[in-house]
Amino acid sequence: MKLLPRKTLWAWERPEDLRSIDPETTAIAPLEQTILLTPEVLDHPRRQPLTYPTNVVRIAVVRIEAPSIAPLTAAQQKRTVALLLDAAQQPGIAALQVDFDATRSQRTFYSAVIADLRRQMPASLPLSITALASWCSYDDWIAALPIDEAVPMFFRMEPDHRRAPGDSPWFRIREPLCMGSAGISTRERQPDALAGKRVYVFSDRGWRQDLPLFPDRKIP
Repeated sequence: MKLLPRKTLWAWERPEDLRSIDPETTAIAPLEQTILLTPEVLDHPRRQPLTYPTNVVRIAVVRIEAPSIAPLTAAQQKRTVALLLDAAQQPGIAALQVDFDATRSQRTFYSAVIADLRRQMPASLPLSITALASWCSYDDWIAALPIDEAVPMFFRMEPDHRRAPGDSPWFRIREPLCMGSAGISTRERQPDALAGKRVYVFSDRGWRQDLPLFPDRKIP
């Protein structure tokens, strides 16, 4: 992961044109598919067009969604891992990132998915996950996951935001897996300690509007 550009633009499920970015300084992390864990496992590939420079570094993102009270089964685990492995085999990607806001009751399932995925995916391909800021501070449960990084998300933090220390709007990051990167948005306050980190940027209104807000000089 340390070899990748320090700035990465998340490209979510909307039409985006990122041909103007500089591939020397900026990578992209497009949402490539969404996995819905209903009684069945439903796979929704990206539907919206995305254009970008041919030589840009690309991180494939897979979003997992599940009802908070839904029981998760071994069959769902096996199918989820298979879909993630398909994503990991896309030609030309630099890493795979999994995005799942797992509840406490879903952590055992998620841990098993990540462990199975890591065992089966190419050893040379980095594995990243997004992380609630609380996972990286007071509610650390991810330390044993076989991943290369966890990206703490410093935006849309409710209800975690209400638990932040009174003298700071941000959590103190304690988990080593979370210390090398940060996830921020284009239109919310940024944490102070971004220097030296890989910064993932989420566009609130789409990159057509938000790209001018975030030139290279915004990443210290």
